[in-house]
Amino acid sequence: MHFNKRSLITLAVLAAVLAGMYYFFTKRGITYIWHWESIPEMLFYRGGKSAADPSVHLRMGILMIGFMLTLKISITATFFAIIIGTIVGITRLSSEPITRLLSSVYVELIRNTPLLVQIYIIYFFFGSMLRLSAFTAGTAALAIFAGAYVGEIVRAGIQSIHKGQMEASRSLGMSYAQAMRHVILPQAFKRIIPPLAGQFISLIKDSSLVSVIALADLMFQGQQAVARTYYAFEIYFTVAALYLVLTFTLSIATQFIERRLAISD
Repeated sequence: MHFNKRSLITLAVLAAVLAGMYYFFTKRGITYIWHWESIPEMLFYRGGKSAADPSVHLRMGILMIGFMLTLKISITATFFAIIIGTIVGITRLSSEPITRLLSSVYVELIRNTPLLVQIYIIYFFFGSMLRLSAFTAGTAALAIFAGAYVGEIVRAGIQSIHKGQMEASRSLGMSYAQAMRHVILPQAFKRIIPPLAGQFISLIKDSSLVSVIALADLMFQGQQAVARTYYAFEIYFTVAALYLVLTFTLSIATQFIERRLAISD
């Protein structure tokens, strides 16, 4: 995977904007003593497993631990959101009115209620009944929330394929499921990669809301570090940069996939 010209320009512009903001706040804006020297040990530090452990190893700091949990939540939620969204997208086009109605109710209910409220409901209500951990409840809430949007994206992608494709597949003896699997969905997914990438980037950023249920993700760990050190600017800038690493990496990966699929076409 390599960086194309557009990605390098984007990085350069972003770096220039951040440098300008930093100059403004330090030279012409607020009077503040920066403590950037405390940030590296919040990412990685050398130490043992305990105070009595004489061995010294490179270990993850509080922010990097949160970063890895955010990455785990995002990957897991994205995986299940794709499954949920694909099923919902197909059932939205079902000839069965009950199936179509249920999928429509799910999409409208999820899209028109705040994610924060959904996290609270799943964690405190369903989580209490089913004894779900904070990780399971938070990941489920994100997957269900993103699945509704993915379902609409998949539905639009399927509808963008000409009806003659399905008719031709059925005339060759394929069942509806076979035609959808081998003919319609592969073409639809090529078309919906950009909106899917946008949705999953939003999911990564939305994952910061799981901190409200005391799930020690990147945002939660950043809040704990601020409460302990009072270095709010340095820590929150670092947290933002770590989220940017995740989202920008996904953006670059999406561009790479699009180029490869364009070659195959």
